[in-house]
Amino acid sequence: MTPSQFTGTTQEDREDSRGPSCSARPGWRLVETVCPYCGAGCRLRLRVRGTRLSGVEGGDGPPNHGWLCLKGRLGWDFAHHPDRLTVPLVRKGGLLTETSWAEALDLVAARLSELVRVSGAGAVAGLASGKCTNEENFVFQKLMRAGLGTNNIDQCGRLCHAASVAGLTAAFGAGAMTNSIDELASADLIFIIGANPTVAHPLIAARIEEACSRGARLICADPRSIEIARLADLRLQHLPGTDAALLNAMMHVILEEGLADERFIAGRTENFEAFQAVVRRYPPELAEVVSGVPAAKIREAAVLYAQAPRSSIVYSSGLTQHTTGLANVLSVANLAMLTGNVGRESTGVNPLLGQVNAQGACDMGALPDVFPGYQPVCVPASRERYEAASGCQLPGQPGLTMTEILAAAARGEVKGLFVLGANPALSAPDLKHTTHALRRLEFLVVQDIFLTETAELAHVVLPGASFVEKDGTVTSTERRVQRIRRAVPPAGSARSDLDILLDLADRLGLGPGPGGPDEVMNEIARMVPDYGGLSYRRLDTSPAGIQWPCPTPDHPGTRYLHRYGFSGGRAPFSPVDYQGPAEHPDEDYPLILTTGCVLEHSQTGTMSRRSTGLGGLLQGAGVELNPLLAAEMGVSDGDPVRVVSRRGAVVARAILSLSVGREMVFLPYHFREASANLLTNPAFDPGAKTPELKVAAVRIERLDAATISALAAAGAHEKAPAG
Repeated sequence: MTPSQFTGTTQEDREDSRGPSCSARPGWRLVETVCPYCGAGCRLRLRVRGTRLSGVEGGDGPPNHGWLCLKGRLGWDFAHHPDRLTVPLVRKGGLLTETSWAEALDLVAARLSELVRVSGAGAVAGLASGKCTNEENFVFQKLMRAGLGTNNIDQCGRLCHAASVAGLTAAFGAGAMTNSIDELASADLIFIIGANPTVAHPLIAARIEEACSRGARLICADPRSIEIARLADLRLQHLPGTDAALLNAMMHVILEEGLADERFIAGRTENFEAFQAVVRRYPPELAEVVSGVPAAKIREAAVLYAQAPRSSIVYSSGLTQHTTGLANVLSVANLAMLTGNVGRESTGVNPLLGQVNAQGACDMGALPDVFPGYQPVCVPASRERYEAASGCQLPGQPGLTMTEILAAAARGEVKGLFVLGANPALSAPDLKHTTHALRRLEFLVVQDIFLTETAELAHVVLPGASFVEKDGTVTSTERRVQRIRRAVPPAGSARSDLDILLDLADRLGLGPGPGGPDEVMNEIARMVPDYGGLSYRRLDTSPAGIQWPCPTPDHPGTRYLHRYGFSGGRAPFSPVDYQGPAEHPDEDYPLILTTGCVLEHSQTGTMSRRSTGLGGLLQGAGVELNPLLAAEMGVSDGDPVRVVSRRGAVVARAILSLSVGREMVFLPYHFREASANLLTNPAFDPGAKTPELKVAAVRIERLDAATISALAAAGAHEKAPAG
């Protein structure tokens, strides 16, 4: 692998970051682990001196092969930040007050149990985390189901990955990336739609760049002109929320030109006629009116994709965070099946996940409708199997999703909520409503490493361990299960999240449970068929991890799925009609807001904004405006402006950029001082229940000199967290 302009790492950086060998320095050691940021699952070697981290270097082998992106290289020192939670906190007299572990855990168990006794199991809920390990998520869902009797369990993947799980399971039988990251380098064509890997998954962008350097074609479809598009043979800059119309038009052309893989369709799919009848109604000329992409470009994209020997689709939350997110995922699955680009190397449908263990949290059953391994809670045979393992009766009806939990809390129906390593007070849409919902709870417990915006509202705060302070496993976006290892002790009196959850489970009558994370993994292997061949002993001797399915101890793992067929026999085509966004621009709100991430930060900034290396690179939010729009408003680059939607308003500095069209603006979601989710629409996909975070109608207001002076005097400019 060659250095990439997208990794933020040069060969010189790589050599400098390694420094003199740890073996040559008394008291220094290297600890193998996994980067805590995006779902790529890049391998790290932590340089440790005593009880402190002193640096990192990239681990050899897939997926990063020794290289690190900006966040991986600079974003590790948050573990030692002075803001770390170090003791349990209990709210007394309106204030969070330090307390003992015994008092905090007794209170959590007693209050949650009391709410179940008085109001029923439906009155409590839990949110798991894509930042926590497989073992922690497995025990968490068990605690909620067996300890409290509720299926009201979800996690932050609801805000992005739920449509992928539902859509890819419906289409192919497995809700995960079909192929491997390394395979992208050997693809003949890569179709990126609704993903910005340059900033969100830089090492995956490097793989795409590698493919282009050896002659692969690249199609990039995105409402913004993102950086990786400059490598593209074809750019399709469609309006936000028009993905299904664009995809249907491409498939219309493939059928019209006789480019469909008829042998694959006849041998491995079903429901083709119903699908074809819908697609025939979407000529490129119609899609041009809807999406803004010229019909000629749509035709060219369709032919390029269909004629390439191996075409790979890459997408992310730009495709899923819509009221039609599930339909969009089904559409890309349709496109892959129509051309036979499933079940072969360097092909497939490949979602890029935003958190290190978003895939694993879903695999572990941190979802309201399935047990670990995606076994439906409403199927008696599945439930009986888990009841036998748990030793108690389990609820048989699906619970509430994250969006439904917050809505029920606002109505007073959900009264108790346990939040593990998540921050809905900044990540959920329409934050005024979300904050209202969290404040209405009779009991809120938050387990995290910092006093997040959600933890500030809690009745009990439990200090957990960071990624360098515990043992466990995580599962990357390519289904790669890898070990993370404890390098330093937890901060202060903080404890590993698994130890905390096992103590709570014991207090809720489930017994002491497994003795450690390795024993939890053994239980996972017994209960989750795709993990059946995994153990710590095996993972510790497989430095690059193992990709599921890995059903038996002698199975090598699976690089790409569906080679020999689909789990359900034939894969169904899904007819998808285009439906527009839930909210459209009008006279009062004439612009479309879309949201996303920046290279320097991750998610709600809980970790990255407390990193010395990252925090100083970008300290505040900027809203991207097209220069034509800015000129009409008399706004200059760097001027503070107010962004207003039907739900709220934020102030951010204007960034004049040609990456957005005249009709739209872009705001990153990392910054509490100008939170994009004060503006976003809580309308959600009826199937996946994912909110429409990528489309909201807004207006931009130019601030006069007096307002700007007042904001400056009030200290309204964005600042990073203390330290």
